[in-house]
Amino acid sequence: MNLSHLDESGAARMVDVSEKPVSARTATASGRVLLSEEAVAVLRSGDVPKGDALGVARIAGIMGAKRTPDLVPLCHPIALHGVKVELTVVDSGVDIVARVKTADKTGVEMEALTAVTVAALGLIDMIKAVDPAAVITDVRVEEKTGGKTGVWTRP
Repeated sequence: MNLSHLDESGAARMVDVSEKPVSARTATASGRVLLSEEAVAVLRSGDVPKGDALGVARIAGIMGAKRTPDLVPLCHPIALHGVKVELTVVDSGVDIVARVKTADKTGVEMEALTAVTVAALGLIDMIKAVDPAAVITDVRVEEKTGGKTGVWTRP
């Protein structure tokens, strides 16, 4: 098998995308933070001791998407044209969905995954005094569009 991120000697490398055409691309990722009933109640009431936990998490996710190439070693720095992070309080915790858009030569799946993960970390930082046992789970790509492979949706 020929892996794109390895050179002829097996060393890691950044893939050369200079010859690829620019195209509109999107990626949607999701994840969840599992929380105690008490933490869910505090989020629903808006009485989080540190302040607006969901707002901080949303901004953290957007910032995370923008910093992806600094965190993922072989990820290309690309222009992001839109990042939307949604957090929904559910009985078991908080569901997170991030959608990232670009018009560039490579996809934004890693940016969407990073947005979800960093939003989850931002939420945990805000709620850890209420629930130190919070768990990040089920972070995954749900859909991607654009590029040579077109549309892919999680089965």
